[in-house]
Amino acid sequence: MWATLQPYFLSILRIVSALIFLLHGTQKLLGMPPTERVVELWSLPWFAGVIEIVCGLALIVGFQTRAAAFLASGTMAFAYWMAHAPRDLFPTNNGGDAAILYCFVFLYLVFAGGGPWSVDAVLRSRKP
Repeated sequence: MWATLQPYFLSILRIVSALIFLLHGTQKLLGMPPTERVVELWSLPWFAGVIEIVCGLALIVGFQTRAAAFLASGTMAFAYWMAHAPRDLFPTNNGGDAAILYCFVFLYLVFAGGGPWSVDAVLRSRKP
């Protein structure tokens, strides 16, 4: 039973992770959900927000999953080492827990793909 459900839970992991990832981008660039934090145009957080929105949307629908997950994973690794690690050695103290989790969830998706509930799966099934 577990083996038959595994591919579907891969899709669920991708969708839920991408939805929350997308929220980080919309908060940075669009102020939704509401925040007092303002991101300067063309700053590193602004570029991170763009990547979070673009990759988040691609990952939600499962389009170009491996490429989007690779970019998202790298962005989170970069964010951890640039923004969190300099504050403190321990992720629980520097606020980098989510960045590490996103990095490794998205890295997993690079190798696992998007699962059966994805645009990638639909496109793959249409090829002769």
